[in-house]
Amino acid sequence: MSGYAPSEAARRSGFSLDTLRYYEKIGLLADVDRTAGGQRVFTDDDLGWLELFRCLRDTGMPIAQMRRYAQLAREGEHTADERCELLQHHAVRVEEQMDLLQRQYEHLREKIRYYERLPGPSSS
Repeated sequence: MSGYAPSEAARRSGFSLDTLRYYEKIGLLADVDRTAGGQRVFTDDDLGWLELFRCLRDTGMPIAQMRRYAQLAREGEHTADERCELLQHHAVRVEEQMDLLQRQYEHLREKIRYYERLPGPSSS
């Protein structure tokens, strides 16, 4: 198992150092190892969690639900059904948002086509 300094974990995860500290403070990241000098050392497992958090955050999952998922995962395999259900509900919300964005994108493209069909300023 590799160990990563906070700056390397931030680079690999795409999160800022402040976000890493915040995620640890609110319990999304649990039990981050520390050096004898107190510096955090992130593991491959931590980076795996951060990859999942990136996905969940980028798809609009609220922090409270992310915390609930992390808590359930740490409680063990008996919570697998509840975790799956949480992710399924989130996936439905993501799909609804994607549908909305697709409709709005089409509306935007139609407006652009409208303006592209207008005659340009006359050059006399």
